[in-house]
Amino acid sequence: MELRQLKYFVRAATVLNFTHAADDLCITQSTLSHQIKELENSVGVLLFDRIGKRVKLTEAGAIFLVHAKRTIRQAEESQQVLTDLNNLKTGKLVIGATYGLTKLLIETITDFNANFPEVQLQIQFGTTAQLLEKLHTFEIDAMLSFMSSSQQYNQLEMSELFSSQLSLIVHESHQWSKLKKVNLKKLTELPLVLPAASYSIRNFLDEQLDKKGIVLNAHIEINDIHSLLELANTKKWNTILMSSSLFDFKELKAIPIEGKLMQRVATVAVSSEIYRKKALVAFKKILEEKSLNYQ
Repeated sequence: MELRQLKYFVRAATVLNFTHAADDLCITQSTLSHQIKELENSVGVLLFDRIGKRVKLTEAGAIFLVHAKRTIRQAEESQQVLTDLNNLKTGKLVIGATYGLTKLLIETITDFNANFPEVQLQIQFGTTAQLLEKLHTFEIDAMLSFMSSSQQYNQLEMSELFSSQLSLIVHESHQWSKLKKVNLKKLTELPLVLPAASYSIRNFLDEQLDKKGIVLNAHIEINDIHSLLELANTKKWNTILMSSSLFDFKELKAIPIEGKLMQRVATVAVSSEIYRKKALVAFKKILEEKSLNYQ
């Protein structure tokens, strides 16, 4: 079993198409098929079901995928350890973030790149659930989200950054735009567009609504925060998001929703199972310093 074969397998298992995987890896399809067959012979079990031109993971393949990703990550970490020992400011850092923390992330990236220009940064945006899965499968080094640090997550270390208020987002021309705060029940009077159920903020909002027996006037759901803000900017709709989401919309106003339970805490989470590379330690330090401006 070779590390190269594991990388081929992971890519093929991700796209579930040998032709596309081969293109991504810059090899021929016949080379990819041969190497995966060699890997299957090595482990003694089929990893893919071949159905015509389509492939899907077998049960064994799905289980093996988790371990293959971990093995690849461990190999990369071994190289990173040697790099850190030589005090070389190089390598790669992959950071995941939810949309509401974009402003803080950009500020952190700017300072980090100034200090470590040779470190390659990759940024991935997604929902909390999507990023959490990537953190568990070692696809990202850290995630910025509003995931609560009070909950217990296996193999994760979490640090709190700052608190943000769940808020009604309206255009500055709206008659409510000067309000200092708004009651959750009063929101039933407004036409709303809301984040899709796949977003943690929507789950958080629904929990508060269910407790109070409130049903909002929302007939549009979107799984993209920027689009929600664009619709609110048309003046036809309003939305409900964290106040930290408004960094790029000067015409929109965030009106805090009343109640102690309407606050959420921004956190940064890293896996406790991986080597803590120097670049990650430095990035996290800058992130925490920048977050002081949000408190």
